[in-house]
Amino acid sequence: MTLRPVNPDDIPAFHAVMMAAGMDPRSSWVRTTPADLERSLLAPGSGGFLAVGAGEVLGCVGYRPDGDRTLTLNKLATVPQARRLGVGRALVREVEHVARMGGYGRVLLAVSQFNLDVLPFYDRLGYTVTDELYAHAHPDSPAPVVLVKAVRAEESAPDRPIPPPSDKDAP
Repeated sequence: MTLRPVNPDDIPAFHAVMMAAGMDPRSSWVRTTPADLERSLLAPGSGGFLAVGAGEVLGCVGYRPDGDRTLTLNKLATVPQARRLGVGRALVREVEHVARMGGYGRVLLAVSQFNLDVLPFYDRLGYTVTDELYAHAHPDSPAPVVLVKAVRAEESAPDRPIPPPSDKDAP
């Protein structure tokens, strides 16, 4: 598996992975359009990654700056057949690396009330629930659970290998 930054031509594949992830139809996630992704992933300071294996896209993640101190992780998804192979963990770690290299002090994310079964995954990665409000919550959806993780700046970490997967990794 390799991770690579998202480019404009990747928007359809990124969207397809999100839709294949099987999110509850009540979630605002399922209303995300390719145009929404383009605005989100290609905005200044924002970006994302695709996980690719055997020529197919296995997962995706986005990120965006929220002030000087916070990088927000969003749109993490893996295709069902790639679950528990370390894809989600590798994508989260890549966003954490972006945060460190960008001088952010923390990574924040929000989990839909319709997707709470992923909370143990984030707990294993060191994220903790906070009472902060999520600035990007969809007004037609219940308030999400907000999680944060402190990150330390790195001097540099070129060509970091992707750690091997573990059975405990999901989504």
